[in-house]
Amino acid sequence: MKDRYLEITFRKGQPLAAYLYLNRKKGAQSVKTIKIDNDLIADYDQNGIPVGLEIVSPATTSIQQIKDALEKLHVEPISEDELAPLNTA
Repeated sequence: MKDRYLEITFRKGQPLAAYLYLNRKKGAQSVKTIKIDNDLIADYDQNGIPVGLEIVSPATTSIQQIKDALEKLHVEPISEDELAPLNTA
């Protein structure tokens, strides 16, 4: 099992995109994507389990939008501390 973590990509010092890797089985790969809203895209593995959440615009996506998306995906809630790096993005 791989743990959840947040990765933010920067370009010229500005946040370009972010990806929240969700808890997943080792070797799980994204095979399907579903747009949650304009700023969030969920990735699913071959078993239909969410494995990640793409944050298309980390500078404008709210913490609440991410929390709401995770609830829609029936994923364990996330703490503000885990998403704190987005506040600096």
